[in-house]
Amino acid sequence: MAHEGILLGMGNPLLDISAIVDEEFMNKYDIKLNNAILAEDKHKPMYEEMASKYSVEYIAGGATQNSIRVAQWMLQKPGATSYMGAIGKDKFGEEMKKNSKLAGVNVHYYEDETAPTGTCAVCVIGGERSLVANLSAANCYKSDHLKKPENWALVEKAKYFYIAGFFLTVSPDSIQLVAEHAAANNKTFMMNLSAPFICEFFKDVQEKALPYMDYVFGNETEARTFAKVHGWETDKVEEIAVKISQWPKASGTHKRITVITQGADPVCVAEDGKVKLYPVIPLPKEKLVDTNGAGDAFVGGFLSQLVQEKPIEECVRAGSYAANVIIQRSGCTYPEKPDFH
Repeated sequence: MAHEGILLGMGNPLLDISAIVDEEFMNKYDIKLNNAILAEDKHKPMYEEMASKYSVEYIAGGATQNSIRVAQWMLQKPGATSYMGAIGKDKFGEEMKKNSKLAGVNVHYYEDETAPTGTCAVCVIGGERSLVANLSAANCYKSDHLKKPENWALVEKAKYFYIAGFFLTVSPDSIQLVAEHAAANNKTFMMNLSAPFICEFFKDVQEKALPYMDYVFGNETEARTFAKVHGWETDKVEEIAVKISQWPKASGTHKRITVITQGADPVCVAEDGKVKLYPVIPLPKEKLVDTNGAGDAFVGGFLSQLVQEKPIEECVRAGSYAANVIIQRSGCTYPEKPDFH
């Protein structure tokens, strides 16, 4: 069984500001569907504009936090998961704390005095989403917070660690500390490619963390970007997944497994130089609400079984179940209890 604090996540806690928008809005701010970017100055006015022009929903988000909350929901055991990241001392931050506690996650936020809680614009058209993150306080996380005894205790207690690639832009030294701890103590360390821009512009810090990764998650676009950046002459997802799994490892305890989702197409799992494809649960187009959080939910479902030492096909099945639930709702939200057997 999953013991208390078995899974620890670290990342950028963001408040999702979600709305169905139109092409004109997307063009005005130069944003593309199925992408995730960091806000530049030209994007700053879009948050206000969304709130005044469209019907917006505010939902606790941030990639790692989504995955941890979904894993917690699937496990139905309060405190099985923990999470760290930085929020502001403001209304959104308070909201986030309340939300996470209700979800049963043991959160140890660093509360920044100067910056507001980070937000993420979720622009939805035809069920597909585009993400524009304004990190603010989330960008202020420091490894000093991680090293405090009450926080490092969460690291000591956990056996599994999951960190989205987005955190590489904030605190690579925190990632390194956790990665080295995992390798030294035969624990399982996992990351996500997270977005094409991470693979392109944070290549060095990503490569530094890669040897420690026992599981690498990502979607087909991120996998292809990773391959392109590393000069691999292929855009075949199965080949790329194998090559990522064969990247040198810091510790020989676990072999690396690569898990690549492909939307409605089968999930691609590479280990030992071989690939297995697992079909996802089909969903009629009219039932799709939005894809926001689908990849995060997949990881959350997957982790909920992994921490119980279930076989990989069960992990994938749980991931597909969780993603299927989330895409039928707005944002990364879920019903009270899972219906996964």
